[in-house]
Amino acid sequence: MMLIACILFSTGGILCKLIPWSPLAINGARNLLGGLLIGGYLLVTHHKLKFNWKVLLGAICMSGVTTLFIVANKLTTAANAIVLQYSAPVWLILISVFLLHKKPTVKDIVTMVFVFVGIILFFLDGIGSGGLWGNVAALGAGIFYSGLFLLNSLPGADSLSSLFIGQIGTGIILTPLVAFETDVSLVPVITVIALGLFQVGLGYVFFNLGTKYTAPVTASIIAGVEPVLNSLLVAVFWGEMLKPLALAGAIIVIAAILIYNILGARSVS
Repeated sequence: MMLIACILFSTGGILCKLIPWSPLAINGARNLLGGLLIGGYLLVTHHKLKFNWKVLLGAICMSGVTTLFIVANKLTTAANAIVLQYSAPVWLILISVFLLHKKPTVKDIVTMVFVFVGIILFFLDGIGSGGLWGNVAALGAGIFYSGLFLLNSLPGADSLSSLFIGQIGTGIILTPLVAFETDVSLVPVITVIALGLFQVGLGYVFFNLGTKYTAPVTASIIAGVEPVLNSLLVAVFWGEMLKPLALAGAIIVIAAILIYNILGARSVS
């Protein structure tokens, strides 16, 4: 289930390239469909919907993640977008240090150094290739993603409620922008449906189920499949290759976060 979730998540890059709409219109439509599917899942499983400030902030973070990810995919390469979003654990460390006054460990500091080196390489590449603002959006998605993880770990939080409210809310607000799009032919419409129902809808359902039955170390390793597979898919289907600086940055970021997640999961288990 974890692997299926990561495969579904990784299709975001190649599918976005098929839709000639604005990023906000794309994200509105896919979130509305994804939210409806999550809502159906809540009904079938009799999962009670919660609503409190933690759930609401989690929903805002969910909206920020999905919106900025689509914006990043339109402004930079899909590989840059997903790898920079994958840096979320580093922002979680910084939030914990400055807001929760948690002292960072040696492992935290070493990971941050390596990830920031990788991020710098991405931005040096972005300055030359014109993808600078896309990289900024991708980093923003990573920051919102880290906030989502932090909020969902607090007592009283509920990840499925945040996911449902965030997606439905984003869908209601942004989906009307589809009316301003001129190309509503079969390909973009079907692709948006696939993004909504499969990439974010079923993807998060399988992810939620998978984390319940997967050991932390295994889950951490499988999670590393998403940025790698996303990059490979766009390279194969769209010929969108990472340039040398961005490739070096991707290797550093993915390796550093993967090792950090595995070490952290082992200490938990």
